[in-house]
Amino acid sequence: MAVVGLSSAFSPLRGSWMAVRIRQGGEPAGISLSPRRRRRSCAAVVRADVSFVGADEAKRLVDEEGYTVLDIRDRTQRERAHIKSSTHVPLFIENQDNDIGTIVKRQLHNNFAGLFFGLPFTKLNPDFARTVKDKFSPESKVLVVCQEGLRSAAAADALEKEGFQNIACITSGLQTVKPGTFESVGKSELQNAGKAGLVTIQGKISVVLGTVLISAYLFITFFPDQAEKLFDLAGIRL
Repeated sequence: MAVVGLSSAFSPLRGSWMAVRIRQGGEPAGISLSPRRRRRSCAAVVRADVSFVGADEAKRLVDEEGYTVLDIRDRTQRERAHIKSSTHVPLFIENQDNDIGTIVKRQLHNNFAGLFFGLPFTKLNPDFARTVKDKFSPESKVLVVCQEGLRSAAAADALEKEGFQNIACITSGLQTVKPGTFESVGKSELQNAGKAGLVTIQGKISVVLGTVLISAYLFITFFPDQAEKLFDLAGIRL
Protein backbone atom coordinates (compact mmCIF):
# COMPACT_ATOMS: atom_id res chain seq x y z
CA MET A 1 0.00 0.00 0.00
CA ALA A 2 1.46 3.34 -1.01
CA VAL A 3 1.28 6.24 1.41
CA VAL A 4 2.40 9.86 1.52
CA GLY A 5 6.15 10.51 1.65
CA LEU A 6 7.76 13.68 3.03
CA SER A 7 6.16 17.03 3.76
CA SER A 8 7.89 20.07 5.21
CA ALA A 9 7.25 23.75 5.81
CA PHE A 10 9.19 26.54 7.43
CA SER A 11 8.89 30.29 7.95
CA PRO A 12 11.03 32.76 9.97
CA LEU A 13 8.30 33.16 12.58
CA ARG A 14 7.17 29.61 12.85
CA GLY A 15 8.93 26.46 11.72
CA SER A 16 7.38 23.05 11.61
CA TRP A 17 8.64 19.80 10.22
CA MET A 18 6.71 16.58 9.66
CA ALA A 19 8.19 13.44 8.15
CA VAL A 20 5.96 10.47 7.40
CA ARG A 21 8.02 7.56 6.15
CA ILE A 22 6.76 4.79 3.92
CA ARG A 23 5.19 1.83 5.73
CA GLN A 24 6.66 -1.57 5.07
CA GLY A 25 5.40 -3.11 1.86
CA GLY A 26 4.45 0.19 0.21
CA GLU A 27 6.14 2.81 -1.91
CA PRO A 28 5.01 5.87 -3.89
CA ALA A 29 4.11 5.30 -7.53
CA GLY A 30 7.04 5.59 -9.87
CA ILE A 31 9.67 5.29 -7.10
CA SER A 32 11.58 2.12 -6.43
CA LEU A 33 13.00 1.59 -2.95
CA SER A 34 15.86 -0.79 -2.24
CA PRO A 35 15.30 -3.48 0.45
CA ARG A 36 17.58 -1.52 2.78
CA ARG A 37 15.59 1.68 2.27
CA ARG A 38 12.36 -0.23 2.81
CA ARG A 39 13.60 -1.49 6.18
CA ARG A 40 14.56 2.04 7.20
CA SER A 41 11.13 3.35 6.11
CA CYS A 42 9.01 1.28 8.47
CA ALA A 43 8.40 3.87 11.20
CA ALA A 44 6.44 7.11 11.19
CA VAL A 45 8.38 10.09 12.55
CA VAL A 46 6.74 13.34 13.57
CA ARG A 47 9.18 16.12 14.38
CA ALA A 48 8.59 18.99 16.75
CA ASP A 49 6.61 22.14 16.11
CA VAL A 50 8.96 25.04 17.05
CA SER A 51 7.26 28.40 17.60
CA PHE A 52 9.08 31.74 17.41
CA VAL A 53 7.12 34.33 19.36
CA GLY A 54 7.39 37.86 20.70
CA ALA A 55 7.95 38.69 24.36
CA ASP A 56 4.27 39.26 25.17
CA GLU A 57 3.24 35.95 23.61
CA ALA A 58 6.09 34.22 25.45
CA LYS A 59 4.76 35.63 28.71
CA ARG A 60 1.30 34.30 27.86
CA LEU A 61 2.70 30.85 27.11
CA VAL A 62 4.30 30.77 30.54
CA ASP A 63 1.31 32.17 32.44
CA GLU A 64 -1.55 30.45 30.61
CA GLU A 65 -0.18 27.37 28.88
CA GLY A 66 2.30 26.12 31.44
CA TYR A 67 5.54 26.61 29.53
CA THR A 68 8.74 26.42 31.58
CA VAL A 69 11.56 28.85 30.81
CA LEU A 70 14.86 27.24 29.81
CA ASP A 71 17.71 29.77 29.92
CA ILE A 72 20.56 28.58 27.68
CA ARG A 73 22.83 31.64 27.96
CA ASP A 74 26.32 31.52 29.42
CA ARG A 75 26.86 31.95 33.15
CA THR A 76 27.94 35.62 32.99
CA GLN A 77 24.84 36.82 31.15
CA ARG A 78 22.55 34.86 33.45
CA GLU A 79 24.20 36.38 36.52
CA ARG A 80 23.52 39.89 35.21
CA ALA A 81 19.79 39.17 34.81
CA HIS A 82 17.52 36.18 34.35
CA ILE A 83 13.83 35.30 34.49
CA LYS A 84 12.83 34.22 37.97
CA SER A 85 12.20 30.46 38.33
CA SER A 86 13.87 29.70 34.99
CA THR A 87 16.06 26.63 34.57
CA HIS A 88 19.64 27.19 33.44
CA VAL A 89 21.36 24.79 31.05
CA PRO A 90 23.97 26.67 28.96
CA LEU A 91 24.32 25.77 25.30
CA PHE A 92 27.91 27.01 25.47
CA ILE A 93 30.29 26.67 28.42
CA GLU A 94 33.58 28.38 29.19
CA ASN A 95 36.45 26.77 27.33
CA GLN A 96 39.23 25.97 29.80
CA ASP A 97 41.09 23.56 27.51
CA ASN A 98 44.86 23.97 27.58
CA ASP A 99 46.00 22.68 24.21
CA ILE A 100 48.16 25.17 22.31
CA GLY A 101 45.49 25.95 19.70
CA THR A 102 42.88 26.75 22.34
CA ILE A 103 45.33 28.87 24.35
CA VAL A 104 46.11 31.02 21.30
CA LYS A 105 42.42 31.40 20.42
CA ARG A 106 41.57 32.27 24.03
CA GLN A 107 44.22 35.00 24.12
CA LEU A 108 42.95 36.49 20.87
CA HIS A 109 39.38 36.35 22.13
CA ASN A 110 40.18 37.91 25.51
CA ASN A 111 42.07 40.78 23.87
CA PHE A 112 39.24 41.65 21.50
CA ALA A 113 35.70 40.31 21.96
CA GLY A 114 36.28 39.58 25.63
CA LEU A 115 37.78 42.98 26.35
CA PHE A 116 35.34 45.11 24.38
CA PHE A 117 32.11 43.13 24.80
CA GLY A 118 32.68 41.18 28.01
CA LEU A 119 32.10 37.84 26.29
CA PRO A 120 33.67 34.72 27.81
CA PHE A 121 35.63 32.30 25.64
CA THR A 122 33.26 29.36 25.20
CA LYS A 123 32.71 26.05 23.47
CA LEU A 124 29.62 24.00 22.73
CA ASN A 125 28.32 22.20 25.82
CA PRO A 126 28.63 18.48 24.94
CA ASP A 127 26.14 17.57 27.70
CA PHE A 128 23.46 20.10 26.76
CA ALA A 129 20.80 17.76 25.35
CA ARG A 130 21.41 15.08 27.97
CA THR A 131 21.16 17.59 30.83
CA VAL A 132 17.91 19.03 29.47
CA LYS A 133 16.45 15.53 29.11
CA ASP A 134 17.38 14.84 32.74
CA LYS A 135 15.37 17.89 33.81
CA PHE A 136 12.43 17.73 31.38
CA SER A 137 10.45 15.01 29.66
CA PRO A 138 10.06 15.25 25.84
CA GLU A 139 6.37 16.10 26.38
CA SER A 140 7.22 19.19 28.46
CA LYS A 141 6.33 22.65 27.18
CA VAL A 142 9.62 24.56 27.02
CA LEU A 143 10.29 28.23 26.29
CA VAL A 144 13.97 28.45 25.26
CA VAL A 145 15.58 31.87 25.82
CA CYS A 146 18.94 33.44 25.03
CA GLN A 147 20.06 37.05 24.66
CA GLU A 148 19.91 37.58 20.89
CA GLY A 149 17.77 34.68 19.65
CA LEU A 150 20.44 32.80 17.69
CA ARG A 151 21.47 30.33 20.38
CA SER A 152 17.87 29.54 21.30
CA ALA A 153 17.11 28.60 17.69
CA ALA A 154 20.12 26.25 17.67
CA ALA A 155 19.11 24.79 21.04
CA ALA A 156 15.54 24.27 19.87
CA ASP A 157 16.83 22.35 16.87
CA ALA A 158 18.96 20.14 19.14
CA LEU A 159 16.04 19.46 21.47
CA GLU A 160 13.71 18.79 18.56
CA LYS A 161 16.10 16.08 17.39
CA GLU A 162 15.88 14.56 20.89
CA GLY A 163 12.12 14.21 20.61
CA PHE A 164 10.84 17.36 22.34
CA GLN A 165 7.46 18.26 20.87
CA ASN A 166 6.48 21.60 22.46
CA ILE A 167 9.23 24.18 22.00
CA ALA A 168 9.00 27.96 21.76
CA CYS A 169 11.68 30.65 21.39
CA ILE A 170 11.59 34.43 21.77
CA THR A 171 12.35 36.01 18.40
CA SER A 172 15.55 38.10 18.71
CA GLY A 173 15.96 36.99 22.33
CA LEU A 174 15.80 38.69 25.71
CA GLN A 175 17.27 41.91 24.30
CA THR A 176 13.76 42.67 22.99
CA VAL A 177 11.98 42.06 26.31
CA LYS A 178 10.69 45.26 27.88
CA PRO A 179 11.26 45.81 31.62
CA GLY A 180 8.44 44.34 33.68
CA THR A 181 7.35 41.74 31.13
CA PHE A 182 8.87 38.96 33.22
CA GLU A 183 9.80 38.99 36.88
CA SER A 184 13.58 39.00 36.76
CA VAL A 185 16.53 38.53 39.10
CA GLY A 186 19.85 40.38 38.80
CA LYS A 187 21.46 43.80 38.80
CA SER A 188 20.40 44.78 35.28
CA GLU A 189 17.33 44.51 33.09
CA LEU A 190 16.92 41.39 30.96
CA GLN A 191 17.38 43.38 27.76
CA ASN A 192 20.75 44.71 28.99
CA ALA A 193 22.22 41.44 30.25
CA GLY A 194 24.32 41.09 27.12
CA LYS A 195 26.06 44.44 27.58
CA ALA A 196 29.46 44.41 29.27
CA GLY A 197 33.13 45.20 28.71
CA LEU A 198 34.60 48.43 27.36
CA VAL A 199 31.51 49.05 25.24
CA THR A 200 29.52 50.02 28.31
CA ILE A 201 32.42 51.95 29.84
CA GLN A 202 33.03 53.76 26.59
CA GLY A 203 29.41 54.80 26.57
CA LYS A 204 29.76 56.37 30.01
CA ILE A 205 33.05 58.00 29.04
CA SER A 206 31.39 59.49 25.97
CA VAL A 207 28.66 61.06 28.10
CA VAL A 208 31.19 62.56 30.53
CA LEU A 209 33.49 63.77 27.76
CA GLY A 210 30.58 65.29 25.89
CA THR A 211 29.47 67.15 29.01
CA VAL A 212 33.00 68.49 29.58
CA LEU A 213 33.35 69.69 26.00
CA ILE A 214 29.96 71.40 26.01
CA SER A 215 30.78 73.09 29.33
CA ALA A 216 34.14 74.24 27.96
CA TYR A 217 32.49 75.63 24.83
CA LEU A 218 29.92 77.56 26.87
CA PHE A 219 32.64 78.89 29.18
CA ILE A 220 34.73 80.17 26.24
CA THR A 221 31.62 81.67 24.59
CA PHE A 222 30.31 83.56 27.60
CA PHE A 223 33.59 84.28 29.44
CA PRO A 224 36.17 84.79 26.68
CA ASP A 225 38.54 86.95 28.77
CA GLN A 226 38.73 84.44 31.63
CA ALA A 227 39.13 81.59 29.15
CA GLU A 228 42.03 83.38 27.42
CA LYS A 229 43.80 83.86 30.76
CA LEU A 230 43.40 80.18 31.56
CA PHE A 231 44.81 79.18 28.17
CA ASP A 232 47.77 81.57 28.68
CA LEU A 233 48.51 79.98 32.05
CA ALA A 234 48.41 76.58 30.41
CA GLY A 235 50.71 77.73 27.60
CA ILE A 236 48.03 77.24 24.95
CA ARG A 237 47.90 79.77 22.10
CA LEU A 238 44.56 80.15 20.32
